[in-house]
Amino acid sequence: MENKGKILGPQRVGSSDQFQTPPEGLNILLPFINKEWDIWECAWGKGNLYNQLKQEGYNVIGSDEDFDFLTNYKECDCIITNPPYSIKDKFIERCYELGKPFALLMPLTALEGKKRQKCYKEHGLQLIIPNKRINFETPSGNGTGSWFCTAWYTWGLNLPKDILFVDLC
Repeated sequence: MENKGKILGPQRVGSSDQFQTPPEGLNILLPFINKEWDIWECAWGKGNLYNQLKQEGYNVIGSDEDFDFLTNYKECDCIITNPPYSIKDKFIERCYELGKPFALLMPLTALEGKKRQKCYKEHGLQLIIPNKRINFETPSGNGTGSWFCTAWYTWGLNLPKDILFVDLC
C-alpha cells in the first residue's frame, strides 16, 4: 500500500521525546525575543534551537540533561526550549517557579489537564500558534512531518495578544 503524501509518525527508533526543532519552528518566535537577553536552552538535544539562536546573534547557554534544568539553575533572562514531552508538566512547573520569561514548544494538547490548566490560570499564558504543523526532525528521518499540532507556550514575553496565529514559512 502506498503512503505517498501521508504524514506518518516516527517509527519506534530512539525516544519519543526526540523531536528536534527545525529553523522555521523558531523563526515565528524570534520577533518576540529581546536580543539583549541571555537565553537558556535547557533541553537542546541535537542543538537545533541552540545553534539557530547563536546564528541569529543571541547569547545562549545550553544544557541537555533534564535533571539539570529541573534541579539546577543557570543565570539567564529567558528560557527557550522544546522540552521532552514525556515530562512537559515538570518543565512547565519549573519555568513558572523560576519566574523568568519562557517559551516552550509543545503540542496543542498541552493545554489539556487539570494540573497544567491550574498553572496556566494561576500564572497566565500566551500562545503563538503556527498555521500548519512543524516538520520536526525525528529519529526515523529528517523532517518527515508531524501528526500533531504545536504552539509556543509563552509567559513573560508580553505578546501583543494572548493568542497569536502566525504563518509558518
